[in-house]
Amino acid sequence: MIRTPALFINVLIVAVCGLVYELLAGTLASYVLGDSVKQFSLVIGLYLSAMGVGAWLSGYIEKQLARAFIEVEIAVGLLGGVSAPVLFLTFSKQFWFHPMLYAMVFAIGVLVGLELPLLMRILRDHLNFKDLVSRALAIDYIGALLASLLFPLLLMPQLGLIRTSLLFGMLNAGIALWGTWALEPLLTRGIASLRGRSVFVIVLLAIGLIKAEYLTSLSEDNLFVDPIVFAQSSPYQRIVITNNNAGFQLHLNGNLQFSSADEYRYHEALVHPVLSAAQGPRRVLVLGGGDGLALREILRYSTVEHVTLVDLDPAMTDLSKKFSPLAKLNGGALADPRVEVINQDAMIWLETTVQPYDAAIIDFPDPNNYALGKLYTTRFYRMLARRLTPSAKVGVQCTSPLFARQSYWCIIRTLEAAGFHVRPYQMTVPSFGVWGFALAGRQPVELPSRLPEQLKFLDLPTLQSMFVFSIDMSPVTVEINRLDNQSLVHYYESEWKHWN
Repeated sequence: MIRTPALFINVLIVAVCGLVYELLAGTLASYVLGDSVKQFSLVIGLYLSAMGVGAWLSGYIEKQLARAFIEVEIAVGLLGGVSAPVLFLTFSKQFWFHPMLYAMVFAIGVLVGLELPLLMRILRDHLNFKDLVSRALAIDYIGALLASLLFPLLLMPQLGLIRTSLLFGMLNAGIALWGTWALEPLLTRGIASLRGRSVFVIVLLAIGLIKAEYLTSLSEDNLFVDPIVFAQSSPYQRIVITNNNAGFQLHLNGNLQFSSADEYRYHEALVHPVLSAAQGPRRVLVLGGGDGLALREILRYSTVEHVTLVDLDPAMTDLSKKFSPLAKLNGGALADPRVEVINQDAMIWLETTVQPYDAAIIDFPDPNNYALGKLYTTRFYRMLARRLTPSAKVGVQCTSPLFARQSYWCIIRTLEAAGFHVRPYQMTVPSFGVWGFALAGRQPVELPSRLPEQLKFLDLPTLQSMFVFSIDMSPVTVEINRLDNQSLVHYYESEWKHWN
């Protein structure tokens, strides 16, 4: 007599594992290839169609259903377990990443599609059809819900992609091993072989789990040209610092954020037009900028009494404590008694704060996904405006007006639609090329006539020249970025894919 309750537990675990593999593949595709909406949609569509193929193929399995189910679980465990490590290792070779990704997604989808039909056919002799279908499908959907909650809340933040893949591969292989006992009455021969292969896959993936950090480092060594000197995974992002003869470079999720060799050009251009135009600000707000480099420039102003820095990731605002060259570069700005650090989503925080600010610096990463795109919407800018004094000035990093012209002017027009008076400007950072900013205020903005002394890059003639745009960066017609359309993310993905 087979153990029916044990098989329904298998249904639950199979459903959880299946959706986790799907989410892993979609995340990897959007992470490596960009264009997150398109890639995630394509991967999910391919995966679901492959499950349909697997369900169809299950009809051709006529005999030894229990053995077939266990064989499928072993295959899913092995292929699903190694999927993320293998795809990580092909990160730097996008020519190979595409076919490898889609082949793995299809193969895993077919195998996952085989699982539930085989289990239901095994159970059909022990339950009437109505109870079998209702229980199996209900448990399958519950498993999908559990996976959809576990993946963003626990698995990705705490384990990362590689460990999650290996762990769930072990879980599938464990189901296969458990199945050799739960389905033993239906297995006429070869039980020892099934158990041996199940154990082999579990041990193999366990070794990979132990060596997960090494596998991650190996893949990143192929991804980055320069040697990695620091790496950390937070619940929000992968932080990597590389080093070369010119200095060190900070990367978040594989994207360069700054190079110590030329970051001063970016941060002087971002901060000083705003704070000089604000004419003696006392309270300054910084949104993003957890590296402390914008803070360094803000603290040059003797009138500044208090700075609030809001950055979602504690790992980013604590990075200076773990990587001393960054603390030296930002001048220990995050430890200044005038600075208050708040680790919270900026949009949520703006809903709760009440005391107005005289100046604001917005230094978010580029809007390459919807989570970041919401921080460039009319809704966000209107919330910000309510937290500013009437004469306050705002500085915004706005991506490149040369490489992403529509994206840049979309940000400018969105600020205007939110009620700000805007002065667009641009300058060159060698690590990035031409980069764009906005100087904005609730009242008309005049360019400053004075700047702090002893800056490395910015002086008044240079400041005046930054507000001049060549023909190839001049305004274009764009949509306003709103929460319900996120047009900026679409512009950004479309434009930058030609340069990445």
